[in-house]
Amino acid sequence: MDLEEKLRILGSEARYDVSCSSTGSARMRWQEDAERGCQPGIYYSRADDGRCLPLLKILFTNRCIYDCAYCVNRSSARRPRVSFTPQEVAKLTMHYYRRHIVQGLFLSSGVLVSPDHTMERLVLTARMLRMKRGFRGYIHLKVIPGASPELIRDAGLFADRLSVNIELPSERSLRFLAPNKTHETILRPMGEISRHIEMDREESRAFPGTLPFARAGQTTQLIVGATPESDLEIVHLAEELYRVYGLQRVYYAGFVPVSEDPRLPLLPEPPLLREHRLYQADWLLRRYGFAARELVDEEHPYLDGELDPKSAWALRNLHYFPVEVNRADFEELLRVPGIGTRSARRIVSARRLHSLDLASLSKLGVVCKRARYFVTCSGRYYCDPRFGEEDIRRHIRTCFDPAGSGGARGEQMRMFGEPAACLTGRGPCSALPRGSGIEGAASRLTPEDALSSASGEL
Repeated sequence: MDLEEKLRILGSEARYDVSCSSTGSARMRWQEDAERGCQPGIYYSRADDGRCLPLLKILFTNRCIYDCAYCVNRSSARRPRVSFTPQEVAKLTMHYYRRHIVQGLFLSSGVLVSPDHTMERLVLTARMLRMKRGFRGYIHLKVIPGASPELIRDAGLFADRLSVNIELPSERSLRFLAPNKTHETILRPMGEISRHIEMDREESRAFPGTLPFARAGQTTQLIVGATPESDLEIVHLAEELYRVYGLQRVYYAGFVPVSEDPRLPLLPEPPLLREHRLYQADWLLRRYGFAARELVDEEHPYLDGELDPKSAWALRNLHYFPVEVNRADFEELLRVPGIGTRSARRIVSARRLHSLDLASLSKLGVVCKRARYFVTCSGRYYCDPRFGEEDIRRHIRTCFDPAGSGGARGEQMRMFGEPAACLTGRGPCSALPRGSGIEGAASRLTPEDALSSASGEL
């Protein structure tokens, strides 16, 4: 099989590995262009600072010894099986890199022969790019669960970022859908990577100029909607991964049905709204100082489908509000819906010169359609003081969805049709209660709401 055909197959199947969070209609358009364009394998990842990075995202091989029910490349699937060689991957990467088509390589793989056998070839590819080809771009390598510590250490010396996919939220789900895998074999390399990163941090302070280990840290990916775990379990798991292993990001992938395995839920489409809400909650955990218990609890095990997580939290905690923007500290401002990290810094800086009103907040980048219900400016409250939780909820929903149920603004994104079965409480794996706000909310996701998880301005 020629190299072009290999790239078409292995580039297309790499789309199930997530390299960026949901970023609204722009992301969907880029993804569609990449999938139907003449350059297979090129995908766009959005960095935390907002930059859009084109990557060559491919699998090293789609052969796999494991039979995970949710995976398109499971061993029982009948499909063309192909593999690259390290030389071919290096050649392709340099071809695109020298023409400024991509800025980096995202390399994942099925498990060929054994975890060590596969990991050895991924490391060899990265070493060849760095040492023989002089590649100075970004490299993201997937670490194969079960790989030896020595190979993980070598991978971190040549890659900017490493990731180990945790796959599913619980051990019981992993054993049910992927009986060849355990959380122990996944968490062990995570711990190994975390240990090397910490050691590298200490060595770099003592010996400046040493070769860094995975300078961009490590990430993981979690499939959402394939199993019955609630958002409560998922958000608490993410918080624990950040705390214990120092992960840079947890990526969420809405489950895409790729087989008719009876163990899998029957979904008409991926649960994109739920994925999006989890990304928003993730921003709050990483950048806004929220704890998982504040966003979801036993009484509210699922994130609100109608409002972003910060607005939903604020409505459940109206006793914290309104906040006086001319006196509140930075952390208090971050708790206000519509005020993000950048606008909070601008507020703290601007109020040293003069007092702020609602018009000033708008100029500073605050989303006043949300924030006005939760702030005062020099003692002035800009809404009806008799408003309660339901009144504020109704007004916020109306501001961002004038039609009330998904008008033209929501349809511009073309991301959703009817709500997925696992979101409506009708799917075989769903535990979502009716009335949770998720059902039917997919069509009401607006461009402003969709872009918030990319910008972090919640």
